[in-house]
Amino acid sequence: MAFDPEKAQRIWMTVQQVPCGKVSSYGFIADLAGLPGRARMVGKVMQYAPEAMALPWHRILKSNGQIAFQAGSESARLQTELLRLEGVEVINNRVRLSRYGWQPALGELLLMEF
Repeated sequence: MAFDPEKAQRIWMTVQQVPCGKVSSYGFIADLAGLPGRARMVGKVMQYAPEAMALPWHRILKSNGQIAFQAGSESARLQTELLRLEGVEVINNRVRLSRYGWQPALGELLLMEF
């Protein structure tokens, strides 16, 4: 995948909108960023976010609420800890999207700028 700075910026800005204590999926972020069907791109691009951006990467999960990292891995443990610090319950490497999933209101979506 060639790195596209404009698309990356749209993804980063969308991820920044996910509030503390809420989670979203790679696919939903792609949709909101105007990149439907590009869930994998979201995962890839988040790796390149400038550190100063403090991107809340830990709030983004698979569409079934599962942490994308292998259970028990260092990355999965870190993501689990960061989510728990925000009050998000993680059980068996998974988050209940029905409880913690971010569903932005129309007003929030209209205020998003890219």
